[in-house]
Amino acid sequence: MAILLTLLVLFLDFGRSQGGGGGRRPPSEYWSSGGATGAKYQTIVVDQSGRGNYTTIQAAIDAIPSDNMQWVCVYVKTGFYNEQIKIPSDKSMIYLKGDGKRKTYVVWNSNDSIETDATFTSEADDVVVKSISFINSYNYPLGSNDNPIAPALAAKISGDRSAFYRCGFMGVQDTLWDVSGRHYFKLCSIRGAVDFIMGSGRSIYERCTLSVIAGFLSPQPGFITAQSRDDASETNGFVFKDCNVIGNGTTYLGRPWRGHARVLFYNSTNDLMFAEDGCRGEGSDTSGRAGWVKRLSKEEVWKLTSMSYIDEEGWIKDQAFNMLPS
Repeated sequence: MAILLTLLVLFLDFGRSQGGGGGRRPPSEYWSSGGATGAKYQTIVVDQSGRGNYTTIQAAIDAIPSDNMQWVCVYVKTGFYNEQIKIPSDKSMIYLKGDGKRKTYVVWNSNDSIETDATFTSEADDVVVKSISFINSYNYPLGSNDNPIAPALAAKISGDRSAFYRCGFMGVQDTLWDVSGRHYFKLCSIRGAVDFIMGSGRSIYERCTLSVIAGFLSPQPGFITAQSRDDASETNGFVFKDCNVIGNGTTYLGRPWRGHARVLFYNSTNDLMFAEDGCRGEGSDTSGRAGWVKRLSKEEVWKLTSMSYIDEEGWIKDQAFNMLPS
């Protein structure tokens, strides 16, 4: 049986910013082509040393035409990119690729508004991001400054059909705003302490690591998710499949942002959820769960954990890159 709940408690005991100018704007015929693992695409190179097409990521995104109908890869070479980047709603079919989540970093420091101040904002449909880490340095790393703890987003994702592979999202509060749309996160690392995965996306997180840094809050607890499904008829929800929760501090696996919040942890280690099934580790003991938990049938669990929950028509395999089983 799966357990559906809105609050769980989990005890965990594990215990440079360089800027760049916009660069030049070459005509698209100078971009290289690629796409052996998926749809064909042209490639724009971002390199802080000046050896690419652009020296900032946003300049490369700005060079892509509005209402784009062909995949374009923005390849971001190793480095710390101190900039705020945005893929607007009229620039679909962008494949943003780094050299590795421990090699390519995008860092920004802001917390004035969760609507506008995320380090990375993606509003377009059909976006793929691979091997990049996004950091909001307003509170992160902990102890790096005297700023009060406050919402400070590393990423805000609101476009449909968006996929993230081997990416990092680092912050303290409201790290990742999974706003809306169908999203697939695979082999990603998400770090935070308070509501650090939030929103009303219809998303599967597969083989991801959720890194809790809530120890500094003691005696107050941390919270991993704040899901915001507003009505029982809505199809959105967070599904954590084969994931791993690590970190420090007393942490609630989730609290509802709206009245019908839905989160499922499936076959995971020390997972959270408004539902869990087949989980392992000290935090997976369901004997102390709240009395109002809802039990899911195996059929309900299958519907939520199947890729068809987010991808009935096969959009993931048709993108510029994917990590689906062959």
